[in-house]
Amino acid sequence: MLSLSSWSALSSTTAAILSGLLLIPTISAQADWPTFRGADRTAVAPDTGLLKEWPKEGPKLLWKAEGAGRGYSSLAVAGDKVFTLGDAPSVAEDKDEYLLAFNRADGKLLWKTKTGPAWNEGKESWQSSRSTPTVAGDDVFVLSPQGVLVACEAATGKEIWRKDLKAEFSGKKADSWGYSESVLVDGDRVIVTPGGPKTTMAALNRATGATIWTTVREDDRGAGHASIVPVTVGGVKVYVQTTGSGPLGVRANDGQLLWSYPIEKTTAVIPTPIVKNDLVFFAAGYKRGGALLKQVPGENETVKIEEVYPLNPRLANKHGGIILMGDYLYGDSDDAGIPYCADLMTGEVKWQGRGAGKGSVSVVGADGKAYWRFSDGMMVLSETGPEKYTEISSFQIPGSGDRPSWSHPVITDGKLYLREQDSILCYDLKP
Repeated sequence: MLSLSSWSALSSTTAAILSGLLLIPTISAQADWPTFRGADRTAVAPDTGLLKEWPKEGPKLLWKAEGAGRGYSSLAVAGDKVFTLGDAPSVAEDKDEYLLAFNRADGKLLWKTKTGPAWNEGKESWQSSRSTPTVAGDDVFVLSPQGVLVACEAATGKEIWRKDLKAEFSGKKADSWGYSESVLVDGDRVIVTPGGPKTTMAALNRATGATIWTTVREDDRGAGHASIVPVTVGGVKVYVQTTGSGPLGVRANDGQLLWSYPIEKTTAVIPTPIVKNDLVFFAAGYKRGGALLKQVPGENETVKIEEVYPLNPRLANKHGGIILMGDYLYGDSDDAGIPYCADLMTGEVKWQGRGAGKGSVSVVGADGKAYWRFSDGMMVLSETGPEKYTEISSFQIPGSGDRPSWSHPVITDGKLYLREQDSILCYDLKP
């Protein structure tokens, strides 16, 4: 039998252990970021218990890898690997484009697979790769700027199949900057957006690339740069996407076009839509703005839309993306490098604020904070909430400055991953 003093000691020890457990960062059971904006396409990580502020030089750098190549592709982090797409990587002898895999633990290059020639259209800062790979189980899929979808073995990089969206589906872009969608893998299907009035969207067999169904939106201007977000409305699974003609909803089982919300032609439509239950928020840059729609179930497995509010120019966003945390939207004001906070349901802008960085800014969220990456390579941690823009910490990303820092950040498993052209940097966000 334990004495009173022994019970007291045991209770103190137990309390200390429980107290310590409360300080351990909480990580999702599925601590991966397998495609652009994460598994749920929200760009908000489930991690909690992260650093509340950073040292002047930034969080602890765990490793830095070289060989990612030139490009703006973000990173897919899944299993024991980190994947990206880049051309003329320092680990290759040519200037072609490659899908690459790195060891998640230390950044060591594991394999590289050539996808095709580099994208060299337009001025130099517009060139290079931009699609983020999508990892699903044993497979990894990536779309080249030329519109070639390549499926590979995630373990080895061995090519399984490829599809040319232009040649096979008469696909077209609504702008001249090449394809950058990160495809959606849904069960045994791969969903992609060739774009245009002949094959606006398509579902392919995941194992073979064979066509399952196609979707046509009449007069569709062509693919934008967004990625598909799935949602179920009234028992009907809907694929929500945005092309150069605006957002649309497609029935998942057969590709039937359910609804369309046309917008006036603009230079490019880039941000991935935000979907929350039956709500769809979409935005476009070049002073177009952002709008909120509501999906409404109809008869015979149909879904219609109602406009909650039309395009609000103050909610425009060019290519940094927008996140939803709680009831509020956070994103860059077009590409001005001026973050904003807006009420999702009304579109009312609560604040705009200039940050420590300059140029367009991409954003991810985690643990109640916003993580902003400015195109001049400044990485910023800020508070969230409708009161005001409050920066907490910032640091300059090593190696930034030669080209714009446009690759979107990734947060998963308590770590911050940044792609800076040929380099990948992994930072520890845990206390």
